[in-house]
Amino acid sequence: MLAGKMMNRPLLISSLIDFAGEVYGTIPMVSQTVEGSIHRYDFAESRKRIAKLANALVAMGIKPGDRVATLAWNGYRHFELYYAISGIGAVCHTINPRLSAEQFVYIVNHAADTALFYDTTFQPLIDKLKAHWKPVKHYVAMTDQAHMPADAGGALCYEALIAPASDQIVWPEFPEETAAALCYTSGTTGDPKGALYSHRSTVLHALFSVSSINVAFGAGRSILPVVPLFHVNAWGLPYSAAITGTSLIFPGPKLDGASLFELMELEHAAGSWGVPTVWLGLLAEMKKRGRKPVGLKHVLIGGSAAPKPMIEVFEKEYGVTVIQGWGMTEMSPLGTVGHLLPSEEDLEFKDRVELKAKAGRRVYGVELKLVDDDGKRLPHDDNATGELFVRGNAIVSGYYNNEAASAKALDQEGWFATGDVARISPNGMLTIVDRTKDLVKSGGEWISSIDVENAAMAHPGLANCAVIGIPHPKWTERPVLVAVKAPGANPTKEEIDKLLDSKLAKWQLPDDVIFVESLPIGATGKVSKRDLRTKFADYKLPDMR
Repeated sequence: MLAGKMMNRPLLISSLIDFAGEVYGTIPMVSQTVEGSIHRYDFAESRKRIAKLANALVAMGIKPGDRVATLAWNGYRHFELYYAISGIGAVCHTINPRLSAEQFVYIVNHAADTALFYDTTFQPLIDKLKAHWKPVKHYVAMTDQAHMPADAGGALCYEALIAPASDQIVWPEFPEETAAALCYTSGTTGDPKGALYSHRSTVLHALFSVSSINVAFGAGRSILPVVPLFHVNAWGLPYSAAITGTSLIFPGPKLDGASLFELMELEHAAGSWGVPTVWLGLLAEMKKRGRKPVGLKHVLIGGSAAPKPMIEVFEKEYGVTVIQGWGMTEMSPLGTVGHLLPSEEDLEFKDRVELKAKAGRRVYGVELKLVDDDGKRLPHDDNATGELFVRGNAIVSGYYNNEAASAKALDQEGWFATGDVARISPNGMLTIVDRTKDLVKSGGEWISSIDVENAAMAHPGLANCAVIGIPHPKWTERPVLVAVKAPGANPTKEEIDKLLDSKLAKWQLPDDVIFVESLPIGATGKVSKRDLRTKFADYKLPDMR
């Protein structure tokens, strides 16, 4: 085969910040800091501080391949760590602070982290667990000398660490397949599993994102990422923003609706990305004030399916465009984006919402296939439903240091098993029916918990809800709706039954409605159905009492 006569330059993450610093040097970045102030600088200044940090890491003894952990909120220092760690050939391991203590201990030891950088809000957590983290040699508090904790236990100060270092660096070159970042799954089944991203996969993922969500990116545009930097690399935003010169507005630890509204308004954020539970708080604040934050034009919703009523409120009442995204930690994470075709933009509002509630179409670089229980490939006809498999340039080929899980992750053709049940239309629109473990098996039929939840959320008296399966001696399982009432509302089971009866088949209707004060939220900000199933393990359905 004839080879092309083109240069072959490695795709390295360091090239992204060099590009942003030169081409988009004056584009601002804003951070709500842990210390309470607002920090402002631009890409050019960030590039200099990243060089100082990289030089400081080398002086500390951090070597290529070493894992360096971060335990921090969305802020400028965390952004700097993203680039400095990977830039010298080490691996940036972001840790989710919402994990259990047991999971914390497991992943730090499993990753064999050499150093751990942390925001000072996590000092008590560090004090509690550091004795169990045997590999960690260095702790660095991400603050200045004036705000160091009174008893930091020998931790270094971030600003003191980088102060004497040079702000000039010639980044080392190495193969683009070199590991760059490590993210662990939330461990809903068994121990958390590590997705080890490469420089190549990360740069390509950023390019795929930019091409698929072009409404969000560009010089002069801004995004406030509520999705954490500790959760799947904030969906790749630190990298996509650098490529496009998009201004980032980091919210720090304040993620309640009122705080987000204030920061969005102060900085005129054009877009914001996060999971559905985040938007419940923001929408409540918007309703309270009777308007949206000035400048807000779009929100990207991922992590779990956005209810149609949420999309309707954003778009109809506030004029905010909703973009739905679907993906997984193992996919870097973007798989599909809910952009509409020109012909679909002309549809009636309710039909557009119907489409926007789906997972969207695949981004370039991601392939999708459906298979039945026997592994036979199914057609993309919007009727056939099967387990969803994916493959592509930014999708894992196995898990870090976990041969058993890696062997189960891929099929014989090398496709990754997502664990989702889905269908795909002829023009590529993906509909996630449910997670395989969340489907309710009733009398030989599968009931989608997502379908029932979406239907129930049309009731104005509900703030949130989730559907789980309860064991039944005749039907195997029957669905139960666990619901949270909206403030000031008092919906009844009979009202909800009447609403659902008009939207679902009789056999899909939940056998009971249980009202609770709140739903358990897992480490990634999604409702934890595992915790709900545990809580209601002994619950008796009405016909079993």
